Amino acid sequence: MYIIEKTFTVSAAHKLRLNYESPCQNLHGHNWKITITCESPKLDANGMVIDFKTIKRLIEKRLDHHVLNQELPGMNPTAENIAKWITEVVPYCVRAAVQETEGNVAIYDSRI
Repeated sequence: MYIIEKTFTVSAAHKLRLNYESPCQNLHGHNWKITITCESPKLDANGMVIDFKTIKRLIEKRLDHHVLNQELPGMNPTAENIAKWITEVVPYCVRAAVQETEGNVAIYDSRI
C-alpha cells in the first residue's frame, strides 16, 4: 500500500452553532493546520498516489481566507466536521487531521 501525507495551513473564520453558551458562537478565525493522508494499492501513470499540489488546491480554494459557514453551507464547521468533509473531497483520502489551535486536533479516519 502506498501512503502519502500532505500538511499545510489555511486561514479561515467560522462561528459554531452550539447548544451551550460559548465565545465560539461568535465569528472568529484560526490558522488551521491540516494533515491529509491518502493511500492507494497502486500508483498512477506519473508514479503518484495523487499529486501533493492537487490535494492542497482542492482544500485551499474552498477554505483559505473564507468564512467556513458560507463556504460549507449546512455544516456546523467544527474541526471534526471539517476533517470528515476533507476525506470526502480529496481522492484517496483516508484520514484528515485538523488542528484548530495548538493542542486541539480533530481527526477523521475512514478506515476505523
